[in-house]
Amino acid sequence: MLKALRVRLYPTPEQAHFLRGQFGAVRFVWNKGLYLKRHFYRVKGTNLDPVHDLKKLLAVAKRHPKYAWLKDYDSMALQESLRNLGSAFSRFFKKQAGFPHFKSRRGEQSSYHCTCVSVGEDFIKVPKMDPIKAVIHRQVEGKVKSITLKLDTCGDFFASILYDDGKSNAVKPKAVRVSEVVGFDVGLKSFGTDSNGRKIEAPKAYRRARKRLAKAQRSLSRKQKGSANREKARRRLAKQHRRVARIRKDFLNKVSRKLVNESQALVVETLKIKNMLKNHHLAGAIADASWGEFVRMTEYKAEREGRYVVHVDTYFPSSKTCSQCGYKRDELDLSVRSWTCPKCGAHLDRDVNAAVNLKAEGIRMLRANGLVVLRA
Repeated sequence: MLKALRVRLYPTPEQAHFLRGQFGAVRFVWNKGLYLKRHFYRVKGTNLDPVHDLKKLLAVAKRHPKYAWLKDYDSMALQESLRNLGSAFSRFFKKQAGFPHFKSRRGEQSSYHCTCVSVGEDFIKVPKMDPIKAVIHRQVEGKVKSITLKLDTCGDFFASILYDDGKSNAVKPKAVRVSEVVGFDVGLKSFGTDSNGRKIEAPKAYRRARKRLAKAQRSLSRKQKGSANREKARRRLAKQHRRVARIRKDFLNKVSRKLVNESQALVVETLKIKNMLKNHHLAGAIADASWGEFVRMTEYKAEREGRYVVHVDTYFPSSKTCSQCGYKRDELDLSVRSWTCPKCGAHLDRDVNAAVNLKAEGIRMLRANGLVVLRA
């Protein structure tokens, strides 16, 4: 099983200087490759492939006095930059992402290393560098496959360690109990509600930090471009954004872990988040909730633990259907948080009702796929 671990690095001043040069070389290869691909297509109508065509030019460039400085840095990291460029264009042509853009030294920097890498008790080792001091907060058990070095917008260094622990994912059971199937309905008023009636409140990190972010942004806008004070203000703003991202990520990890541990099968609704973000009144709250990242975390945790994650269709009327008798309403406005069924008279909480309906639909889908669902 492949696992990833992100650790903080504390390089010496000399190592930090070299790492910035490494990031600059990777960024230069990306930008040069992007420029050549665009130029040859516009001028000559030739579509250069970053891997098969541009990678050959990299070896030629190193022999030229103008680009000989590239030899000082890890060749595999430079080649990986071109492979990433090829992947970026593939995603663009598949309409999965926008057109690749030139990289700036002010953004997040990274370089990929896959040969001559190792991890010790308090250091990591990558090519062309002495061991870099690191805080290894979790033991790396297995073979290290690659290490990706990163410099975030706050100026701090990190390393993402990919390793194979030699273990396989847990085997999923052929039978699950109804009591251990959990329906989970995400929302905005509360982050989510499960089919047992438990509501989980979101930290709403961005909403709570808006004043601090606005203050830091105003401070940045007043500084003269290119000045040292502007760089300090930029880093202060970046640290505020990083704090928001960390609060959100910590919350999502804890919630997804708790739900996976407490269930054999978790049922969630498939959401078209990109379409939902077009609603400018709710876009900020939806982005702050980060439902897509929550589902991603839940899926990989469930895969490791041998649990099921069931995705119910987007158009399944979980909120408009009475979970007691099956009566379906024609319309249900978002402002309506509870309603009474005109058929059976049950008073229903909107979110709890949706979670219960998701659980019932998830059980039906599990049985349709040949899984035994025990009533006990």
